Amino acid sequence: MTETVSPHASPHSPAAQRCPTPAAPLCLRDERVAPAPPGRRGAPLAGFPQPSARLAAAANQQWPTEIAPNVSARLAPSPLPFLLPEPAPRPAPEGSSSRRSADTMASGVQVADEVCRIFYDMKVRKCSTPEEVKKRKKAVIFCLSPDKKCIIVEEGKEILVGDVGVTVTDPFKHFVQMLPEKDCRYALYDASFETKESKKEELMFFLWAPEQAPLKSKMIYASSKDAIKKKFQGIKHECQANGPEDLNRACIAEKLGGSLVVAFEGSPV
Repeated sequence: MTETVSPHASPHSPAAQRCPTPAAPLCLRDERVAPAPPGRRGAPLAGFPQPSARLAAAANQQWPTEIAPNVSARLAPSPLPFLLPEPAPRPAPEGSSSRRSADTMASGVQVADEVCRIFYDMKVRKCSTPEEVKKRKKAVIFCLSPDKKCIIVEEGKEILVGDVGVTVTDPFKHFVQMLPEKDCRYALYDASFETKESKKEELMFFLWAPEQAPLKSKMIYASSKDAIKKKFQGIKHECQANGPEDLNRACIAEKLGGSLVVAFEGSPV
């Protein structure tokens, strides 16, 4: 005998307890989901985010056969509307042809092989005969080629170690006099100085850009400085001079070691 429960009966009545209300199916929270099947409570709510794929698969088992395919189609993931950016290329190793091309494009000029050879000879002090020591360079000046595409050695603008004390009395003063008054230059100088503890010899790199130099020349030399400095690895001291006042002994001593330097090229500071 089937017992009929009134819809207005209290939930605590014996009839309601004997015939509990069937559980509502799991609702998919989709704005466009179909209404709940007739005769069941718990209609789906609109405006909620879509469930995950695993939740949708479990929920489809609760829906009637004629509704489940439509729900699955609505919950199917759509393709990404954008493409992920490609990873940045790795830099080429030092010494490779692509790296050399990049350096040339960034600086705008190349560096002649003779410039690199002179720097190596001045930096590496090999055990040699007295005659070879005299041929070693004390100072060298570099300039741009006439087409402004390469840094080269300026002809006749150098001081040899053997010239010091023979034809050159003060090597640093002679070096300053070799610099042009109205144009820019690069230079290497092998500085001899004394500290409170010992005597030293170290290379200095100079960028000479006087006030009277043309603006275009200043811009080219300034933008090409990194190209030549990359070839001069290991130089500790650098000086950018805009006039003779930047090349006095006190300024050079400050670049070399500050108050620790007591003498420069044999003269007290």
